[in-house]
Amino acid sequence: MSLDIARLVAFSGISATELQISVASSNISNADTKGYTEKSANQVATVTGGVGTGVSITGISSNVDKLLLKSLIGANSELGAADTTNSYLEQLQQLFGSASTSGTSTTGTSLANALASLESALSSLASSPSSVSLQSAAVSALDDFASQLRSTSSGVQSLRANSDKDIASSVKSVNDDLQQIADLNVQIRKMAAAGQSTADLEDQRNSALQDLSSYMNVSYYTASNGDLQVYTSSGRALVDSSAHTLSYTASANVSASSSYSSGGFSGIMVDGVDVTSQITSGKIGALITLRDQTLPATQTQLDQLATELKSALNAITNGASAVPPPTSLTGSASVSSTTALAASGTVRIAVADQSGNLVSYKDLDLSSYATVGDLVTALNGISGVSASLDSSGYLSISATSSSNGIAINDMTSSVGGGGFSEYFGMNDLVTGTGAANFAVDSSILSGAAGLPTGTLDNSATLTTGSQVLTSGSATIINQLYDKLTGSTSFSSAGGLSATTGSFADYAAAIVANVASKATQASSNYTAKSTAQASYASSLSSQSGVNIDEETARVSSLQNKYAAASQLISVVNSMFSSLLTAVQST
Repeated sequence: MSLDIARLVAFSGISATELQISVASSNISNADTKGYTEKSANQVATVTGGVGTGVSITGISSNVDKLLLKSLIGANSELGAADTTNSYLEQLQQLFGSASTSGTSTTGTSLANALASLESALSSLASSPSSVSLQSAAVSALDDFASQLRSTSSGVQSLRANSDKDIASSVKSVNDDLQQIADLNVQIRKMAAAGQSTADLEDQRNSALQDLSSYMNVSYYTASNGDLQVYTSSGRALVDSSAHTLSYTASANVSASSSYSSGGFSGIMVDGVDVTSQITSGKIGALITLRDQTLPATQTQLDQLATELKSALNAITNGASAVPPPTSLTGSASVSSTTALAASGTVRIAVADQSGNLVSYKDLDLSSYATVGDLVTALNGISGVSASLDSSGYLSISATSSSNGIAINDMTSSVGGGGFSEYFGMNDLVTGTGAANFAVDSSILSGAAGLPTGTLDNSATLTTGSQVLTSGSATIINQLYDKLTGSTSFSSAGGLSATTGSFADYAAAIVANVASKATQASSNYTAKSTAQASYASSLSSQSGVNIDEETARVSSLQNKYAAASQLISVVNSMFSSLLTAVQST
């Protein structure tokens, strides 16, 4: 080997070693940089004319296990979903409070405990049904439960609204990641064409892909030109030659009736195509499930509790009367004067003074009236009574004298499967169509009308001036208490199986169901977090920076550099000796 070749080999060694030291130094400096992978300078021997002429660096690369990366991408999606579900169900559980009840204990914040307070108030009232203060306490206890039920329902809808807003903000994050991947694709193509290393840019692209996967489940592959192409689970392009960003607008108002299927929520769109159903994992997938399934299921359970309780309580108070009787009664069922009245039996309508003494009355044979209008006419024919349908179609029956009131006894009446009062909604104790608007009747709550605790005398005939309304009987109160604490059949709702039990039992079952879901979500989050951490650790071990190894590599490279430098020094010395020898001849 000539001295020129020897010197060329030494210089190539120094050049290669300098680049390797630079790469190793970069590895050490970026050891804690998120997403950074260990880089290596690929060194090969150079041969000219069959003779070794040194070494060269063909490129800088990183070694990332593609199967491990794919597993980590999937684990990120599952963890994103589990984390989001766990967070929301923790909030839902806090909203419902404790499910613990002990006898008639009134401590705690759960719906079951609120019902226990109502049971206690009714039990006290039964011992002294004419007590104004105990009646007020019972109404207050019912109002407290109604308020909590409405508040809980509102809280559920607030969580749905929050999940919808979180979908919108998550879509923005997804779009940022998609655009970053598309931009990096362009940069990687340009640098590859220029023969420059793309390893660092690929790290950045993989980091963007990992972040994207935490928001939604995706599929991906690297094309022959080096582009990372990303798709939805069903193959809708998100990144190909460019980024196909998502679009979504959060709903301005969210209520129990809002649903994606009915158009209450917009779809997540890509190039004009709704891809909502294709997002089944990641944070967005979990938010969709929470908004459209998990939280509505809980609302359905609350609504069943509200409607069954309303029906049960009103069925009793519809046939009762406050004492003294209210000047006017207005129903809650909307009808019209032409509504057919398929009715039978007799209903008693009476006018009584403030002491419950009879002023006038009449027993109406309902089979005699073909329409509601005919019935209104008959009611107006009773002495001291004025009847009409208001603008909402509610039947109103009033005493013509402000010193008197109206009382009803359903007697043998049957209208639409119930009594006269039940059909028209007279003497309703509570109002509302579900948990969102469940409330004590406003006239009772305001004190304009008393709690219906009395019953109109059902004797065959009544005598004017005789007492026909009494408030001292505990009959109505006991019926309310028995209905509240007795067995009621509840249909399957929101994942709860059909069951039979008291209202407090059903309320406790709702709270327990929420607690069970929260526990499952917490366990699932722990499992998914462990799995994701395992994949991340494996990938880091395989492609991450080991500082000890890199430090040792730098030390070895320094020795190589010193050796190559020494070789150049020896060659230079030999050249000098040769030159001296030539000059002396």
